[in-house]
Amino acid sequence: MTKVLVSDPIDQAGLDILNQVAQVDQRMILTEEELVRIIGDYDGLMIRSGTQVTATVIAAANRLKIIGRAGVGVDNIDVFAATQRGVLVVNSPEGNTIAAAEHTLAMMLSLSRHVPQAHAGMRAGKWERKKYVGNELYKKTLGVVGLGKIGSHVAKVAQAMGMNLIAYDPFIAADRAKQMQVRLTELDALFRIADYVTLHIPRTKDTENLVNTELLRTMKPTARIVNCARGGVVDEAAISEAIDNGIIAGAGLDVYANEPLAENSPLRAVERGLVLTPHLGASTEEAQENVAIDVAEQMRDVLLGLPARSAVNIPSLSAEIMERLKPHLQLAETVGLLVSQLAGGYVQEMELRLQGEFASHPSQPLVIAALKGLLSAALGDSINFVNASLEAKARGIQVLEVKDETSRDFAGGSLQITTRGDQGNRCVKGAVFADDELRITSIDEFPVNVSPSRHMLFTRHRDMPGIIGHLGSMLGEHNVNIASMQVGRKIVRGDAVMVLSVDDPIPAELLQTITTIDGIKESRPVTL
Repeated sequence: MTKVLVSDPIDQAGLDILNQVAQVDQRMILTEEELVRIIGDYDGLMIRSGTQVTATVIAAANRLKIIGRAGVGVDNIDVFAATQRGVLVVNSPEGNTIAAAEHTLAMMLSLSRHVPQAHAGMRAGKWERKKYVGNELYKKTLGVVGLGKIGSHVAKVAQAMGMNLIAYDPFIAADRAKQMQVRLTELDALFRIADYVTLHIPRTKDTENLVNTELLRTMKPTARIVNCARGGVVDEAAISEAIDNGIIAGAGLDVYANEPLAENSPLRAVERGLVLTPHLGASTEEAQENVAIDVAEQMRDVLLGLPARSAVNIPSLSAEIMERLKPHLQLAETVGLLVSQLAGGYVQEMELRLQGEFASHPSQPLVIAALKGLLSAALGDSINFVNASLEAKARGIQVLEVKDETSRDFAGGSLQITTRGDQGNRCVKGAVFADDELRITSIDEFPVNVSPSRHMLFTRHRDMPGIIGHLGSMLGEHNVNIASMQVGRKIVRGDAVMVLSVDDPIPAELLQTITTIDGIKESRPVTL
């Protein structure tokens, strides 16, 4: 008999669908040890955010065919381990969109009209009309940071309410933004101009504490911020201080760096201009029902031998092909992530050139892996092997694919990604060497031979004496240890590129200092 384990609270509508094809057992709040002990009896596992599906759990799941996440994020699932075992992972990427967008708008309106404070006053027997004079959203400028599904819907509704729209999203094509009647701008300009700022971005190394003291001080004193996206992208101490000191007018926060919000959080001490809710963005009856139905239907279909519509990993490839393609997929994703950071995120077109042995493999998984790497620098864990193509299309990014089986530049072939955008073109080539070792072999057509590492620094400079020594000394003075260094050039005393693998991230203030070195034209930190 087919059996499905449900280990987090799921709407009854989803359970009813699963009951059509399987015996459904509900067991909540399982430890890893308890889950490992029983998972071998099940063909399917349905979860929300509470259950941690680790590699250890997956290794014990001898019968498991599918893991269903009733929601968007899959950071509590070891997707790589599941893929290696041939276990499908599905989610509901759009089930929460309307709920999260509407909660964002509710927070904006609550801030503008002081709804929570006025309600509390009424409950306390007060009548304070003069105290709670508010502001209209009509004709105000809304800055949307991130024009994904939720951000786009917020923009659409806000526009219908008569607001002016500006946005920051380096992965949205200008033509797509024009269709949405949204004017694109730089991040610092958005915060400086906007009357309201709404965040719709993931928490990554680049977005953590993005809204900090420095950025808040550039805003209008009448401006307000809303974050219903991810905790940690707003510095909570900084925004508390900014509201208390009148630097900004207020904020509406639904998500926090650590949840539940600590009793001693500085946010709890703010007496005016702040609306807090306990992560309610997706908490509507409709959203909970929608994600449960969406994922349950996919699980039902897979258990009946049919395809899923929102798989997070690569379900269409056999385990044998997956194993053979593993290093090539890793290279495609790595090069995509690298070239994206070199381009600063400004990408309107991606060309993937497959040469030699690479051209003989199925190309679609390599295209998807490249897009996943390209977009993940900005969108983080929300990008996966299924939605990468959809997200690229939604942002107007054109994708070109070129195959050349006759090329023999490397024994195992090569893969090259070229990006084109308003701020120029970038090009990175890589290859898979012996023992599946990944190598970066050229950057903007400058030859190099670099093994990708966690933290790297790329510079473009004039090929002249003293630059390498000067940069090395500067890094040493800031206690940044160099693990390896490569220099590539085309002609003597012309331009050259330098690639350094370092043990730690390059501090922002040091990066600015590096660009002052005579002869250095560009410096870009990369994290892989």
